[in-house]
Amino acid sequence: MLEVINDFLSGKVLIVLIVGLGSYFTIRSRFVQLRHFFHMFAVFRDSLKGSAGQLSSFQALMLSLAGRVGAGNIAGVGIAVTLGGPGAVFWMWVTALVGMSSSFFECTLAQVYKRADGDGLYRGGPAYYIQHGLKLKGMAVVFSILLLVTYGFAFIGLQSYTVTHSLQNAFAFDPQHTGIVLAVLLAITFIGGIKRIASVSDLLVPIKTLAYIGVTLYVIGTQIEHVPAMLVTIFKSAFGLDPAFGGLLGSAIVMGVKRGVFANEAGLGSAPNVAAVAAVKHPGAQGVVQAFSVFLDTFVICTCTALLILLSGFYTPGFEGDGIVLTQNSLAAVVGDWGRMFVSVALSLFVFTCILYNYYLGENSLQFLTRNRAALMTFRGLVLALVVWGSMQDLSTVFAFADITMTCLAFVNLMALALLFKVGMRVMRDYDAQRRAGVDQPVFDSSKFSDLDLDLKAWPANPSADTQANAQPQGIPAAQR
Repeated sequence: MLEVINDFLSGKVLIVLIVGLGSYFTIRSRFVQLRHFFHMFAVFRDSLKGSAGQLSSFQALMLSLAGRVGAGNIAGVGIAVTLGGPGAVFWMWVTALVGMSSSFFECTLAQVYKRADGDGLYRGGPAYYIQHGLKLKGMAVVFSILLLVTYGFAFIGLQSYTVTHSLQNAFAFDPQHTGIVLAVLLAITFIGGIKRIASVSDLLVPIKTLAYIGVTLYVIGTQIEHVPAMLVTIFKSAFGLDPAFGGLLGSAIVMGVKRGVFANEAGLGSAPNVAAVAAVKHPGAQGVVQAFSVFLDTFVICTCTALLILLSGFYTPGFEGDGIVLTQNSLAAVVGDWGRMFVSVALSLFVFTCILYNYYLGENSLQFLTRNRAALMTFRGLVLALVVWGSMQDLSTVFAFADITMTCLAFVNLMALALLFKVGMRVMRDYDAQRRAGVDQPVFDSSKFSDLDLDLKAWPANPSADTQANAQPQGIPAAQR
């Protein structure tokens, strides 16, 4: 029954929601993700500068990449190619392209409606913009419960299962022992709260990402003469034009969208919870940064994995096996047996930071529902128990359940985005107007949005004279501002 429900929701409803609404956001915003594409790199550079006692935009980016760059980029791509053929990669790209627009608006709105949490920290996310933007507390509670169940519990068990069994295949480590060690390391990190989680992500995310991209680029470089032909195969297979994969057209679309969403999470409502914690001058800047993270996740990392698999010579149509084995054996076919070990080690880093990210999403949801300290400690204990439990289970049923709740998350979040789209457009236009006037780092003045339920501690009206002078030079028409 779960599989039937899952096939309908994630195979049909999710495609319409993600691609349909993402395309609508893209067109209405005049392709915001393309207009700001090169600007993304400048904003990313500026995000490296943080303020003492506050989480920077870069830290929020690393924390969101900790979740986005995970098992989906290794195992998920392998599953998509196995079940959907090379054409699934194209539909992952399409999902990411429209998802960049969705991510821009959901993360911008998360910044707009964030709440100051003391000590220079903030909290926010879909539950907050649903409650304060739409005034629908019940809908916000439903979203928080779905997020808590999906990321705080189900996905953590799945991530634990993935890494412990990968290490068992590569090094013959006992999954239960690996699960216990993983739980201890996580407990040490949890104690430090969001600042320690962000610090660990700052360290591990660049290391794991650059190392993985470097190795996959080496494989691609050794087969560079075959890359153009493989790209042609991907495009032809995406539309059922390649005879070898002609029967996989439907599967290519479904698997490309499903695995693409699982990998980059655009539109699900997960990344906005992290995007809201950053101290930035304008919500639009964080929207640009988070759109950039979708680009990095899918167009760079997922593409590297896909080309690694397709160029290795190991993959053949009709391959039967899981995504981890396919990626491990594909790398081993080019570099030797150490490739299997490398994928397992890379996956371990990916999963560790993913669990930190999932834990934070769960904690943020719990904090929205209750500020009870005992509830937080109970949640932490359950998460650590799930890490050990997940290492010893066959989680196919849990995976189906998690896919269902993930689709429900996307439904609630995207409906909220659609209803708040006019607000998102107002904020985007304010950001664009300042940039057109030559402002490098636009500043958000909440007095121009006095009709919205904003936290003035997070967004003060009439920013300081110095900031205002630097951010809004003379010549910006009042209507544009």
